Amino acid sequence: MRYRPFGNTGATVSALGFGAMRLPMTPDGEHVDEDRAIPVIQRALELGINYLDTAPYYCKGESEIVLGKAIKGWRDRVYISTKNPLDNPDPGEFRRWLETSLRKLDVEYIDFYHMWGMNKVKYETMVGTPGGRLEEARKAKEEGLIRHISFSFHDTPEVLEWFIDTGYFESMTVQYNLLDRANEAAIARAAARGMGVVIMGPVGGGRLAETSPEIRKLLPAGVSGSPELALRFVLSHPGVHVALSGMSTVQMVEENAATASREEPLSADERAAIARAMDQMAALAQLYCTGCGYCMPCPNDVNIPENFKYMNYYRVYGLAEYARQAYAQLGRPGSWIKGLKAEACVQCGECEPKCPQHIPIMKQLEEVAEVLGGKTR
Repeated sequence: MRYRPFGNTGATVSALGFGAMRLPMTPDGEHVDEDRAIPVIQRALELGINYLDTAPYYCKGESEIVLGKAIKGWRDRVYISTKNPLDNPDPGEFRRWLETSLRKLDVEYIDFYHMWGMNKVKYETMVGTPGGRLEEARKAKEEGLIRHISFSFHDTPEVLEWFIDTGYFESMTVQYNLLDRANEAAIARAAARGMGVVIMGPVGGGRLAETSPEIRKLLPAGVSGSPELALRFVLSHPGVHVALSGMSTVQMVEENAATASREEPLSADERAAIARAMDQMAALAQLYCTGCGYCMPCPNDVNIPENFKYMNYYRVYGLAEYARQAYAQLGRPGSWIKGLKAEACVQCGECEPKCPQHIPIMKQLEEVAEVLGGKTR
């Protein structure tokens, strides 16, 4: 395993981090299968992975508990990252969540404690306010309950750079992958300021798990497929310290650890060529839909941009299986992505006059329904 200094935190972290959000579950999906999950985590530890990321809601709320059991005897050799939810403005929530995580993990302190899913609104209403989460985090740090104040992020690159420039945070966990490089410059900015940088979704949240013909063309010599390419691309960014992978089997751990342990990174030329090719694909996707959202809301609750995004995965990137699976989930009860599939379109025509690109939305929604859902009118 390769290791990297984690900004100015004093920690030295493994290039591959263990994301404990996809631990193997029991057949009913209600509990973590500890007999399978603990060996997966411990295999990661044996292979040198020392950055372990979890959160209160992961795996039906059991991820922290199982992770805590798995690291018995390893605590002084690993770094634990978990998160403080920002879904309740009650000032007492910070301490309640922190104490709950400490109890579930069965540890005396947390190494990297994140403001979870921070955006500008949450910062201005809950985190940076007098008596808010940031002040509470500083108190907890003084008490030795947490070692470093961090955040995970879901907002624009401009807001991300603003958070970085506050100087309040010691590390961050952000999205970055071949399909979404919007945070590339901000990552370099954070690293230059001495922050630790952790990447979530290096394989695009599963989008790059299949090696499509289009992506196969980008594979340098010696790279087996798009999952390896995606992970190596992320780790080749000089500002990235850890790439998280949500691993549920020993095989996944061993394969990803082997990739992260390779001494030869992608060369600057290889990285530049891959980036150019992905930019060309992204430009092609823009011809079909830019995702601006001006067509919304749909009176029949069709999530038009999301449907077109899945179609772009199919049409531009060749990620057919992922596109069909994602489309199948759209509109299902409990899905965090709101709105319905393309097949719910009744062709009322309200959307098309609002599209700045003059896309024939109704016709393209028919195509989405047919290609991804097997539905024809």
